[in-house]
Amino acid sequence: MVFSSIPFLFFFLPAFLLCYFLIPGRGKNVVLLVFSLIFYAWGEPVYILLMLFSSFVDWCNGRIMSSLHAFPKLRKLSLCIALLINLGLLAFFKYADFAVGIWNSLTPWDAKLPGIALPIGISFYTFQTVSYSIDVYKEKIRPERNYFSYLTYVCMFPQLIAGPIVRFESVQKDLHGRQVNESGFVRGFKRFLIGLFRKVLIANQLGELWELIRADASISIPTAWLGLLCFTLQLYYDFSAYSDMAIGLGTMLGFHFPENFLYPLSATSITDFWRKWHVSLSTWFRDYVYIPLGGNRVGVAKHLRNMFAVWFLTGLWHGASWNFVLWGLYHGILLALEKYLWGEKLKKWPKLLQHLYAIIIVVIGFGIFTFDDLHELAVYFPKLIGIGVALPLSGDLFWYAGNYLPFLLAGLIFAFPVYPRVKMHLQEATSYRRRLMNLAAGLLTLVLFLLVVAGLVQDSYNPFLYFRF
Repeated sequence: MVFSSIPFLFFFLPAFLLCYFLIPGRGKNVVLLVFSLIFYAWGEPVYILLMLFSSFVDWCNGRIMSSLHAFPKLRKLSLCIALLINLGLLAFFKYADFAVGIWNSLTPWDAKLPGIALPIGISFYTFQTVSYSIDVYKEKIRPERNYFSYLTYVCMFPQLIAGPIVRFESVQKDLHGRQVNESGFVRGFKRFLIGLFRKVLIANQLGELWELIRADASISIPTAWLGLLCFTLQLYYDFSAYSDMAIGLGTMLGFHFPENFLYPLSATSITDFWRKWHVSLSTWFRDYVYIPLGGNRVGVAKHLRNMFAVWFLTGLWHGASWNFVLWGLYHGILLALEKYLWGEKLKKWPKLLQHLYAIIIVVIGFGIFTFDDLHELAVYFPKLIGIGVALPLSGDLFWYAGNYLPFLLAGLIFAFPVYPRVKMHLQEATSYRRRLMNLAAGLLTLVLFLLVVAGLVQDSYNPFLYFRF
């Protein structure tokens, strides 16, 4: 079940909210836990057992570590057991086929691919449970005494499937006593609707355009670039919209989830881009991999080692395929070059050129990201420079762009912080103008919601890309 679906919007969510707000006090956690398990079971009931096992192991190890202050070696052993189990499960379910494929390509002894289905959300909730174990070991947080409260944190449906990656310290207080009020509900509901509109009315439409271009064997150079730009915008709006909806739902329920996207396509460098894209993942790797390895407080050689270790793992985290590894290393190389070669010179460029530099690198990177089949990548990428195209500058660009022009313009405009500026302008307006603008915003919201529902009822193109990861 995804947030942008009829079953969620008109059945699951209303039933959940009704129960959640009718039941007082700590009973809300029970409602949240039960509905979260139902939400997960909707797609994969068997894998609930895996999530329950993983969360129980970490809860037990957290309790054990808190009782072994006088035995540091045993505490470390307990942490190692938790990490081994969690990362072992992630490796088995996500990378078994990949590892067997590598074995088959390197040796004369072919092994049968296990064909194991990837449990939805395992990449996200595993990182949450790992961060919990490490933070308890470092005594940054107190271990949770109540297993069901901890399980609620792990399987909380707003952020279970695709993040943001929420650390226990962010919600520990909220789990035991949070404010649930009208203003928070309204604020969260608005955030949820913004995410829903961005997902269905921008991401889905640009995704359709990308699929059309990808399937066309005779595209021109500009159209090849347009296709990768469309995929970049689709991925951004698809994932950031999900984060908007997750954060909005959390706010409605009284939780405070971290921001996950800070208008990354407005970045002026790759370094700047990664401060703004999938922030919860970037900070996770920074705190649990990069800094423990020494970060940048080491010599150049070790610093480069640390950077490439992080970006190899970042690529691999996204999927068991070589294109993800290449994508991670591609960004690692560019970040290293910015750090040691041209980063300072880049800051002296005009802002427009800095933006253009960043977006070209990002678009090429996501071109690597999208092609699981390296042969398909090798066919598509030469088209960017005119190799393998019949007419390098044919008029197909105008046909593709013209048919999807409103969505392209919306995607490009709202990739920049336009909405916050409009909101600020509204707050500074006179009371009369503010009432008029609020009325117009209400009518626009109604129209957009009806368009969303119409699209979903027609069962139009509505994928969620991060189900793959």
